[in-house]
Amino acid sequence: MRLLLPALLLLGLAVSVSAQRSASISDEAILGSKMPARLSEFGFFGDGVGGPSSELIGYNLRTPLFSDYAEKQRFIYLPKGQAVQVAEPSGKMIFPVGTAIIKSFGYDNGAGGLKILETRILLHRGDGWIALPYVWRADGSDADLKLGGMRLPISFTRPGGESQTISYAVPNKNQCKQCHSSNDRVEPIGPILGNMEFVSEAAKTRLLQGSGYTGRPVMPFARWDDPGGASLNDRAAAYLFVNCAHCHRPTGSASNSGLYFDRGDHGSANLGINKRPVAAGRGSGGLDFVIAPGHPERSILIHRMNSLEPDVAMPEVGRAAVHAEGLALLSEWISAMPAQ
Repeated sequence: MRLLLPALLLLGLAVSVSAQRSASISDEAILGSKMPARLSEFGFFGDGVGGPSSELIGYNLRTPLFSDYAEKQRFIYLPKGQAVQVAEPSGKMIFPVGTAIIKSFGYDNGAGGLKILETRILLHRGDGWIALPYVWRADGSDADLKLGGMRLPISFTRPGGESQTISYAVPNKNQCKQCHSSNDRVEPIGPILGNMEFVSEAAKTRLLQGSGYTGRPVMPFARWDDPGGASLNDRAAAYLFVNCAHCHRPTGSASNSGLYFDRGDHGSANLGINKRPVAAGRGSGGLDFVIAPGHPERSILIHRMNSLEPDVAMPEVGRAAVHAEGLALLSEWISAMPAQ
């Protein structure tokens, strides 16, 4: 499921880039010490169900994070006169103080648009980043801050056509920090230049203007679901990076596992190949290795991705459904490894 660009869909209304709202975004709300109770206080989306502000830069990801088959809308706001920096060759974006990164989650509303459920924002304040979750009201008039998170009953149609009902989880503030943590500090994890697609060339120019980036190649990301566009290994690496590396990296919250998917210079054991788990238990399913080459059915990685049980399922946060297509990709990848 992928949101087609350059169309931007908000709360069931088709909103073109030219129809974006011109309402001013509040730098005071972004930079201040308060946590606004209502999303409208920032001015990102005008009045309630209105379109995104013309000050927002829209983008998508080549390989996105799986979030229970939800579609996502992604935007970046840069304070006037400020620019991003692009780290090479990783393509990681370094954002100035005053930046806001906005991501809305929703499902097909049956009328060619999206019913947006929640909007998560990252604000770069003077003392670091802060992550806040907002849940939209039923009438689409505004979204309310939910620091404790909440559950929403959701029914949707999977890519194969079958219907599914889940208890969709809006993360609490601590869970936001868990996924966005690097050395115990919150940071963005999605906007990496090699994985970004922009709603227009103008949007790309706006983001990179003043960054010093001259178009030099950065580490590219494969599309995880495009067998004709990249190798099986590259597609698996992109999927693992986006879905797992925010925790499974040397600076992430799961660094003590010794399992790293951040595309760094790590040995095969750090990638899980023939690696025994740090702590055996229910999560291991009685299996010996995180990845058993040639044998997905013997691999803890597959066992945990295929589970919805607490203390077994991976990722731990933000999933109430099994991603069958991602599971198939990684099973194929492991099957292709020479058995040992």
